[in-house]
Amino acid sequence: MKIFLTFFIFSSCFLFSQEQFSIYFETNKFALTTVEKQRLNDWIKVNPKIKIVGINGYTDEDGSIGLNDTLSQRRVQTVFDVVKNQLAIRSDFKTRSFGKLHQQDADKSKNRKATIFYLLEKDLAREDEILGINKSVLKVEKPKAKLPSYLDFKLPNGESERMQLDTVFMANLSNAKAGEYVTMKNLNFHLNTFGVVKSSIPRLYDLLYVMQQNPSLIIQVHGHICCNAKDHRDLSTQRAKAVKLFLIGKGIDASRVSFKGFGGTLPKFPIPEKNEAEAAENRRVEIFVVSN
Repeated sequence: MKIFLTFFIFSSCFLFSQEQFSIYFETNKFALTTVEKQRLNDWIKVNPKIKIVGINGYTDEDGSIGLNDTLSQRRVQTVFDVVKNQLAIRSDFKTRSFGKLHQQDADKSKNRKATIFYLLEKDLAREDEILGINKSVLKVEKPKAKLPSYLDFKLPNGESERMQLDTVFMANLSNAKAGEYVTMKNLNFHLNTFGVVKSSIPRLYDLLYVMQQNPSLIIQVHGHICCNAKDHRDLSTQRAKAVKLFLIGKGIDASRVSFKGFGGTLPKFPIPEKNEAEAAENRRVEIFVVSN
């Protein structure tokens, strides 16, 4: 079992001595149950003036290390998505892995969790002092370049065509922190293949432009399928690989892009899906930010 720690900017000794709140998950799930979502919302309501300084994601020992790594990250992301617009959160965080250092509880249900670490209102005035942060050495980020709405590109026959870009996706990815996921909306493939349909080609250029404008951005492309838990033809991997090959073909250094297929092991909705809308959500390509 491997532990991934996200939104972490201070030493582990400090982390484990502070206020904390844990949310629990079902086996191999990263979505909150109704009960746990209510617990989290109730906790937010009674703690409106705290500041979150870290979120840990944990799994039990079941499953492969690779799957557990992703699952722990997903649990952190699920919690972050709930709290990010409701509570104050430090912005200068990093992602670190501490390997097999987590002491497993005999009750497996207590290991499937995400834990929020936070400062009380009374401690906020001494925040940097408590966290041991020297402001003089903090990295100052350069402002992001303005994103264009349209981009001209060459067709195979030499003609030029103007396409509209997905500025929402590009802004989300440009501003994403290490450990976060951004879904590539409307990236569709020909049935049972890894060939991108013509109408989805602009979505690849969305990603290419962000990679070109953010030379420090390192990503991993994640492929997911719908409808079947098992990916017998390994389409999820092949589709993720197709995205990487496109980027490399356009001049992005191979060291900045890796890929991984998860088949149907991490669906957003239970398989089999109830309708096409759920299937479309499960059948997706996501960008996992390794470094930005």
